[in-house]
Amino acid sequence: MPFSSCSKVSMALVVSLFVTSLMAMAASAGNFFQDFDVTFGDERTKILNGGQLLTLNLDKASGSGFKSKNEYLFGRIDMQIKLVSGNSAGTVTAYYLSSEGPTHDEIDFEFLGNLSGDPYTLHTNVFSQGKGNREQQFHLWFDPTKAFHTYSIVWNSQRIIFLVDNIPIRVFHNLETIGVPFPKSQPMRIYSSLWNADDWATRGGLVKTDWTQAPFTASYRNFQASTTSTNSLTEQSAWQTQGLDAAGRNRLRWVQQKFMIYNYCSDLKHFPQGLPAECRRSRF
Repeated sequence: MPFSSCSKVSMALVVSLFVTSLMAMAASAGNFFQDFDVTFGDERTKILNGGQLLTLNLDKASGSGFKSKNEYLFGRIDMQIKLVSGNSAGTVTAYYLSSEGPTHDEIDFEFLGNLSGDPYTLHTNVFSQGKGNREQQFHLWFDPTKAFHTYSIVWNSQRIIFLVDNIPIRVFHNLETIGVPFPKSQPMRIYSSLWNADDWATRGGLVKTDWTQAPFTASYRNFQASTTSTNSLTEQSAWQTQGLDAAGRNRLRWVQQKFMIYNYCSDLKHFPQGLPAECRRSRF
């Protein structure tokens, strides 16, 4: 959906929240040398500007990736990312939290590339005790390749909130009381990678990676992790109890009504025996 279709009020809201997010991120950013290890790709992962900028590269031989040195059990994670520009079809830029093992927990952002001029697909998912199948997908209201934008995960004992430029796009509530598993006991690391997935990423695998455009590059800056070990008591309480007020629920509704392109809670074909229990609760 073109950005021009949004109301002037919505445009002003998006700009205001984006500027606020940039200011907050600039105030306290991490260092990629200190906070992360390269997981694969060797020299395809570059840390620049004294640890303030990281780039991942993908060529025909290999992609690349990194992970956090620390594990986190609840917190707020922010990262500014500028995605692969031009013809990014077939590529996936993944940014997520994950524990390890067959019953792992995971909270996912995945950015599925597309042909030049066509929008990225932002794919989100939540795994708990090894079980996922909770996908929601979105198009964004901006071009994520032209500038850095902030992608955030708020994870506390009550809910998980996915945010883009401080605008909530998805909330996954703790509904253990009705039998829905919720990630709450396994510490997770931050992972990110850029890799070739042209067997499924773009139009179900119909569009393949154009290797004449390689290397493909995604850029990262202004990482921040707010956890019980990094913040003062006041800062802790902000994310530990963070939910959505009326304005937040309105922004979430705006995103989900205008930009959501897939919701597992509407996919009756995928769940012929009945939708998951959490789908019968309000998504706002």
